[in-house]
Amino acid sequence: MKEETEMIRLKPVFKQMIWGGNRMRAEFGYDIPGDDTGECWAISAHKNGDCEIAEGEYAGKTLSWLWNEHRELFGNIDLPVFPLLTKIIDARENLSIQVHPDDTYAGSHENGSLGKTECWYILDCDPGTNIIIGHNASTREELADMINNGRWDELIREIPVHKGDFFQIDPGTVHAIKGGTMILETQQNSDITYRVYDYGRLQGGKPRQLHVKQSIDVIRVPFTGSDASDKGIRLTAGKESEGENECRPLVRSPYYRVWKLDIAGKGSYIQDNAFLICSVIEGQGNIGRDGGKTEKIRKGDHFILPAGFGEFALEGNLSLICSSV
Repeated sequence: MKEETEMIRLKPVFKQMIWGGNRMRAEFGYDIPGDDTGECWAISAHKNGDCEIAEGEYAGKTLSWLWNEHRELFGNIDLPVFPLLTKIIDARENLSIQVHPDDTYAGSHENGSLGKTECWYILDCDPGTNIIIGHNASTREELADMINNGRWDELIREIPVHKGDFFQIDPGTVHAIKGGTMILETQQNSDITYRVYDYGRLQGGKPRQLHVKQSIDVIRVPFTGSDASDKGIRLTAGKESEGENECRPLVRSPYYRVWKLDIAGKGSYIQDNAFLICSVIEGQGNIGRDGGKTEKIRKGDHFILPAGFGEFALEGNLSLICSSV
């Protein structure tokens, strides 16, 4: 077995946020920096949180360094930056109501940044929790009037959310998770967020910056989804096929493909993508290949299976969210 085909484990980067909590400590065993830890950047090559490689030949190097210096590990794909970013988000309190730009708007208004298309797998949420997806304005003029005059109850669209739900959040979609919700997010490699409303909260004695003009520019009007179960908006919890082991597609977008993998026993798979990001969200087990070493994996582990990794086996009782381009 060649060294370059070994799995790549990374050290997460944690972000303390005004709305963050401490559930990641108990849920995943993370050594979080405080009881206001809102985000775990688990697989990231972004300048605002570049993960270090945890072990092996490239230990101590960053993911962006590995991308730049060893593109063969990522199928030699021709992209300027590592394309994806995987996060866990723990919201003790409501996040700001926000929207993300697409590549065109971000490229021209945010110093060449990528836009931000993202999707959420709901890891857990308190009973009776809602989620904000979309809005009720019919025209851009009505949207601007509702925002500028604080008509939030009329503007904002809320729907119930449950553990195991999945949401695709395209650029231009008004969205926010509420307190008591924990998600795993797969997104473009971008950190551009426009806050529409922040509940009047203060940070350091001052309101956090809002981005009203940019938000009005990029919000899609009208919102095209009319129901929580609209195709492309939500995939409800529950199995769609029989059997102890299941690989269920969650979304295919121009930027990523995402799957949920459930193992109860042993399953064999082939990694034939440019790379495969894997996040263990439940349970524990082993990953290995014939003739190679077997490694233990557990809830809270995140790793990349590089190009050429080939056939491998997963054994145990565990669930993973996997993604690639």
